[in-house]
Amino acid sequence: MDTLSYKTVSVKAEDAQKEWVVIDATDQILGRLCSKVAKIVRGKYKACYTPHVDCGDNVIIINADKVALTGNKWNNRIYYSYTGYPGGQREATPAILKMKAETYKLKAGINPLFIKVLKGMLPKNRLGAQLLKNVHVYNGPEHPHQAQNPKVIDINKLK
Repeated sequence: MDTLSYKTVSVKAEDAQKEWVVIDATDQILGRLCSKVAKIVRGKYKACYTPHVDCGDNVIIINADKVALTGNKWNNRIYYSYTGYPGGQREATPAILKMKAETYKLKAGINPLFIKVLKGMLPKNRLGAQLLKNVHVYNGPEHPHQAQNPKVIDINKLK
């Protein structure tokens, strides 16, 4: 058998076939949902997965305000951030981040809770920052991305 006939195919960014998908977050557990969304955004469910290229899909998460956490994690879990200045350590619970998403006038498609969780599941480099821009999170059932003809997928069917 001629082993030189087998070539490893790496997908280039312009050759990647990106799609738009809609995921309903109603009564889903936050961490389990975000781990599957991170795989979709990264492109790991596709046969043409390439680790160093953005070949994943664009994800629209609707009904983000109806996501669930098990136990008393809404108040007991603490997310830390640091401003870079002395005394600049900040802490927030998931309940505070959810409240910020509902009350503050944030940019459309941005939800601090989902961004915080998803950012930890993506690569810690420029590719991860680029992949995070492919996620759009909305509190209600409507989203402004109808022109992209997104397909609705059931997140419970994915492994």
